[in-house]
Amino acid sequence: MAYDHIVYDARDGVARLTLNRADRLNSFNDAMHAELRDALAAARGDGSMRVLLLTGAGRGFCAGQDLSDRAVAPGAAPVDLGASIERNYRPLVLALRAMPVPTVCAVNGVAAGAGANLALACDIVVAKKSASFIQAFCKIGLIPDSGGTYVLPRLVGTARAMGLAMLGDRLSAEQAAAWGMIWQAVDDEAFDATVDKLVMHLAAAPTKGLVAARRAIHAASANSLEEQLDLERDLQRELGFGEDYREGVAAFIGKRAPRFTGR
Repeated sequence: MAYDHIVYDARDGVARLTLNRADRLNSFNDAMHAELRDALAAARGDGSMRVLLLTGAGRGFCAGQDLSDRAVAPGAAPVDLGASIERNYRPLVLALRAMPVPTVCAVNGVAAGAGANLALACDIVVAKKSASFIQAFCKIGLIPDSGGTYVLPRLVGTARAMGLAMLGDRLSAEQAAAWGMIWQAVDDEAFDATVDKLVMHLAAAPTKGLVAARRAIHAASANSLEEQLDLERDLQRELGFGEDYREGVAAFIGKRAPRFTGR
């Protein structure tokens, strides 16, 4: 399909997906959701892709839901927000968490509401130091959605998650990194080069091993130690039969750089 609200570029093993409603701080409407679903399906089905990069156009990453797209005036009939989540946000977050390649979010500006939690659904989040994260839901009488109530306490602890959810304060990228909410806050002038270096590194890495690591880490909070050890055993057995493991060992013994294929 032709895209009006996103830009999708797939080459050199990197699927680059840019939210492209810069005049609206890349806020979501139904049309952008439909384009995102299509682009993620394309990336998922492209066997040459080794990493997915998600970012935003212009001065912001994503301001969350475009409220003008589902405006509610006092006294008017209510909008079913649960239906919107079921149709758009829930499948979007689950699709990112289930991508068969590592996912990187490059937060180039403000990430608010669902935009903040969309970023946190990715495996690695790198942000400009001038960027910020805002759980803005409380300002309109809602709760953090798009996985916010799930990921925030796991990343920053209950007390900080509660403060972010109930106060809606702006959290700087540097503070988010200090709290362990994101991987790295980068000087603005070094941001593009840092992101490019990261995604090209991942594009040359042992893809299945990285995705298996994601699976194990996500499972850990619900598993007992015994269950987690069993999962590690099973994943390690599967990876040990793969080509990338043999190549990694051969490269280590041969004292050369490995040439991983993602298989």
